[in-house]
This record gives sequence, C-alpha cells and structure tokens, in this order.
Amino acid sequence: MEKNLVLVVLLAPFVGFLVNVFFGKKAGKGMAGALGTVAVALSFVLSVYFFLQVNQTAKPIAVKLFDWISVSNFKLDFGILLDQLSLLWLLFVTGIGSLIHLYSISYMHDDENMHKFFSYLNLFVFFMITLVVGSNILIMFIGWEGVGLCSYLLIGFWYKNQDYNDAAKKAFIMNRIGDLGFLIGIFILGSMFSTLDYGQLKAAITAGNADTAKLTVAALCLFIGATGKSAQLPLYTWLPDAMAGPTPVSALIHAATMVTAGIFMITRLNFLFDLTPFVQNIIAIVGAVTALVAASIGLLQNDIKKVLAYSTVSQLGLMFLALGLGAYNVAVFHVITHAFFKACLFLGSGSVIHAMHHEQDMRRMGGLRKIMPITFMTMLIATLAISGIPPFSGFFSKDEILMTAFHANIPLWMIASLASIMTAFYMFRLMYLTFYKDFRGTEEQKHHLHESPGLITFPLIVLAILSLVGGLISLPFGNSWLNHYLAPLFSEAHHAEHHLGTTEYILMAIAVAGGLIGIGLAYNKYLKGGYVPKEDQDIDGFAKTVYHKYYVDEAYMALIVKPINGLSNFFSETLEPALSRLVYGLGSLANGLGSLGSRVQNGSIGLYLFAFVIGFSAIFIYLFLANK
Repeated sequence: MEKNLVLVVLLAPFVGFLVNVFFGKKAGKGMAGALGTVAVALSFVLSVYFFLQVNQTAKPIAVKLFDWISVSNFKLDFGILLDQLSLLWLLFVTGIGSLIHLYSISYMHDDENMHKFFSYLNLFVFFMITLVVGSNILIMFIGWEGVGLCSYLLIGFWYKNQDYNDAAKKAFIMNRIGDLGFLIGIFILGSMFSTLDYGQLKAAITAGNADTAKLTVAALCLFIGATGKSAQLPLYTWLPDAMAGPTPVSALIHAATMVTAGIFMITRLNFLFDLTPFVQNIIAIVGAVTALVAASIGLLQNDIKKVLAYSTVSQLGLMFLALGLGAYNVAVFHVITHAFFKACLFLGSGSVIHAMHHEQDMRRMGGLRKIMPITFMTMLIATLAISGIPPFSGFFSKDEILMTAFHANIPLWMIASLASIMTAFYMFRLMYLTFYKDFRGTEEQKHHLHESPGLITFPLIVLAILSLVGGLISLPFGNSWLNHYLAPLFSEAHHAEHHLGTTEYILMAIAVAGGLIGIGLAYNKYLKGGYVPKEDQDIDGFAKTVYHKYYVDEAYMALIVKPINGLSNFFSETLEPALSRLVYGLGSLANGLGSLGSRVQNGSIGLYLFAFVIGFSAIFIYLFLANK
C-alpha cells in the first residue's frame, strides 16, 4: 500500500500530462486546467501524509522499484527515498505548484493552447518530483534534465515570437554547459565508489579512505552544474531572459522549483562538500558576489518581471553563500521562505500585467493601489518579507544567513548586507512605481483596469499568509523546528543553533536598519520625490552600464559566441570543402588507377602469360640478388 501511494506522488502529474496531451483539446480549457491542477494537488496531499509520518517517526521511507544497472562491480537500483529533505521539497514544489496551476486556469484562459500549457506544467512538476525523490544521483540527473527540457518548452511557449524562442534556447544551452560539469562529477564519483546511491556514497566518503583531490574535482564539477541550474555567476544570464514565458511559468520555475535544484543537490551531498573546503570557499564567494551583482542590476530595471528575476538570482546567491559556509539548514530555510514570497511576487506581477493588458514596464503603471487592493496588499506583504523586515518570514531566514556569514567571514557578510539593502530599495521602488502616485499608462488601459478574478487572487492570499508566518518554522530562540527536523541529515556542527547574545542582537538590528534604509531611500526618491525612470534612450553614464546588465551578454557574445560561430563558419565554408575535395580527389585517383588497370584485363591469354613470365622473372632475380 505504501509503495503504491509513493508511486501516486510521483506519477500523478505524469498521468495529468498524458491525459492533457491526448485528450485536453477535446475536453476543453476548463477541464484541462482542472485536471492538471487536481493531478498536482493529489501529489501534494500525499506528500503531506508522508511528511507527517516521517516527522513523527524520524525514519525515511525507502522504496526499491527494481534493479536498474549492473555492470561489473557497479550496481544501482531504481528507488525512491522520502526523507526529511525530499519531503520538504515535495511540500513546496507540489503545494505552490498546485496554487500556480489554479492561478493559471484564469490567467491562461484566453490562450488557444491552454491544454498544452497545462500538460507542460504537469510534466515539469513530474520531473521536479523525480529530481527530489530519487534514491541516487542518476535518478536526480534524469529529473535535472527533464526540468531543463520543460523550462525550454514553457519559456518558449509563445513560440510565434522569435525573441521568446531565443530566450528558451538561451536557457536550454546555458543549462547544458552546467549539466556537462554535473555529468563529469557523476562519472568521477561512480568510478571512485562503484555506486551512486546516496546512502552508500555517504558511507564510502565519510569512511575517510577516498582520494581528496578527486573528491575536490568531483565537488567542483557538481557545483558547476548547480551554477547553471540555479543561475549563479557566470551562468546566470539565462534566468532574466526566461521572463519571456507566461507569468505562471516564471513563478513555478523561478520561485519554488527548478532554480532551487542546485541548492537541493549540494544539500543532499553535504557529506561530500564537507570534505572539500576549497570548493566550499568557492561556493560562498560565488554566492556572495552573485547576490551583489544581481541586486545592483535590479536597481535600475523597469520591467516588473525583470526586477523579480534579478531578485531571484540575488536571493539564490545568498542561499549559496549559506551552503558555502556549511549552513545547509539555513540555506534550506531561505529556500522555503523565498518560495513563499517570490511566488507571491511573481503571481502578483502577473495580476498587474493581466490588468494592464500585458504591459510590463513600470514606467507605464502607477496608482493601482486602490484599483487592485488585494494584489497590492499581498505584494506588499511579500515585499516586506523579501526586504527582511520583522516579523515577516524573510527576516528570519535572511538574518540567519547574515549571522552565519558574520561569524565565518566578515567581508562576505558585508557583501551580503549590501545586497540586502539593495533588495529592499529595488523592491519598494517596484511597489512605489506600480501602485502609488498617478496612473501613467494610456487611457484605454486605464479604462480597463480592474482587480483580478478569484482564481488569481486566492493563490496570492495564501502565499501572502505563508510569507507572513513562514518564519515560525525556525525561530532564532533555540527552539527551531526546522533545525531539529533536518538534524538526521547533517553532522552536529551544521544544525547547531545560534545562541542569541549581544552580538547577535546587534546583527539583527543592523540587518533591519539596512532594510529600512533601503526602503527609506526608495520612498524619498520615488514616492516623496515622484521620480519616474528615464526612457531607455535617455539613460546615460554608469546607470546605462547597470541598466544594460554590465554588458555581460554582449561580452559573452563577443568572447564566446562570435568566435565559436566564426570557427564554425571556417569549418563549414573552408575546411569541410577542402577535406571534401581531398577525399573526392583520392577517390578520383583510385578510379583513374583502376581504369588504367582495367585496360590490361582484355582477355588475351598471351598477354597474361607474358605478364606472368615477367613477374616470375622479377621475383627470381630479386631472390638471387638478395642471397648474394
């Protein structure tokens, strides 16, 4: 019975995908949306059931489905592991996924391919569940590649727009770069230990007999995979462009699912990264720098979804900072709270875009607070959470990261604190430009402004409540439920809780003051001062550099894409024709020699006997001379 229920958790979204693919169009938009939502909601309900069971017993649920690979001394089962970590991920992947599906019923109702959209969403959730619940790294890799495929399909869902197609291809290709590193890391671990099962790997690695140099290379390769999937430097530029997809896709991919895969993988393999401090230092530095760079870019973006995209990259950077410092439980805490408030923000931006008839430029908005009160209030709560203002959830999780960084590496703490101040500034910049002052759009847009329907506002309300109370799962008073729940996964050093002393309270005050400073600066400039950002062509100076994302895309184009294209053109237009001429030339030579040889094959016995005598004589003379 338990095995069957575990399979339902995994396969329910896949069944929804199949039904919508084959029958969704005939069933109609409403039925396609309802079916896709129910499929994910069923996985969520069963995930809650297994979560309550594991929370009570503290014993993971392991299900072996079948023997999978057996080559020489390498053996691997295809199994499912529901432990503390995988169940946490299941809860917010399927829970928030269900809300996003429900939201999409209304948001995508006018799209002619709604059934296809829900089939892609269901397939995405299926692969994300596969990534999370697999009992070994190879099953994780199947899910890892699957969510990459689905992100390509969803980002480019409106495929008639070439820019959207380009964004989908960019996401797919940049993730393949990271995935190559991930795959090399898997090969190294498999060759070292003849297994990829999590339990067996942990036992073999912690035994202390492994080659540290090889472990370091493997960990570094796995981290490269994480930088691609979780959009860290230098493989982060795909994520902002991925805003080309429908807004529910942005909420699903960039809040609770795919972009957290890198954090999940490193947390799952914490026993490997603990033994490679060099790689941990790289992770911490890359995370901190990514948080700062992305936050600085977000300061001047005018597309409401682009602001949230760079915010996501920045918040992921903070999570990687925590991972690099060995604070895996803190990183998981911020993953959870971030899933709540970022999903709320993305869906809220979708509500605004829906009311604005697909206008995403905040310079064309304003004054929506009274017209869209539910959207405004829910986004305000989520914005306070991401800004780190107590008692909202983001305060607790972000404060834990900053506190950990202060005790481990003060320069990294300073970088993360500056990124947090910037976050508060650009998020309230978004709120002031979108909801306050007078409306700056067209009269036609103003005439059609309205609050979104219930299917859109209900998920916003639920996510806003979670953004408010989500921090309760890990209070900084020595009684963190989350740390206790995750304790079996980590060594004692990683789930030890901070004891609040004078230093910790000062750090909390500094973090809150930083957030309030960011909010105050945004208030002074955009609300009190009434400043509206310049049009693109009028931006100049350093602001232009920041607005154009430090020209990183242009640098990649000049240093990587164009040289590779030039090399490809050289191969296709010069080298390949030359090689073809060489091959055809050799063939022509062989044909010519064959043609000459064929002339002596004329059927004359006398000629054949003459050639035989000449040949025999030549051999006889050679042997005679050789003996001398």
